[in-house]
Amino acid sequence: MHETDMTQALVLTVKDWWDAQPETPKISKIHLTVGQFTCVEPASLQFAFQVQTQDTFLAGATLVIHETPLIAFCHHCQQDYFPDLGIQYACPTCQSAMEDIRSGRELKIDRIEYHCADASMSEPSTR
Repeated sequence: MHETDMTQALVLTVKDWWDAQPETPKISKIHLTVGQFTCVEPASLQFAFQVQTQDTFLAGATLVIHETPLIAFCHHCQQDYFPDLGIQYACPTCQSAMEDIRSGRELKIDRIEYHCADASMSEPSTR
């Protein structure tokens, strides 16, 4: 289950940011973009996040996952197509091998919603 390792890396990355803040922010949400071709199972990532953030600076924070589809481009046909994960990766029109992936490999933090104890609680800040 590489979701556990990914969650550990996510927590360390957010911790580095959190430690660098002049005020101690209370993180409410972390928004991630996860491509379908990363082989990350969102439910497993959510579970690993919940388990690994208990009793930490991220306790109570929510992980919001935005999935992006696998989109490939066929140079022969000059068109985008959506490969069937685990079934068919070649171009459905000409059967050319998938060589140019345009979307689906993303794995990044989009933004962090937080507020600081000294600041107004009306609107969360984002990064």
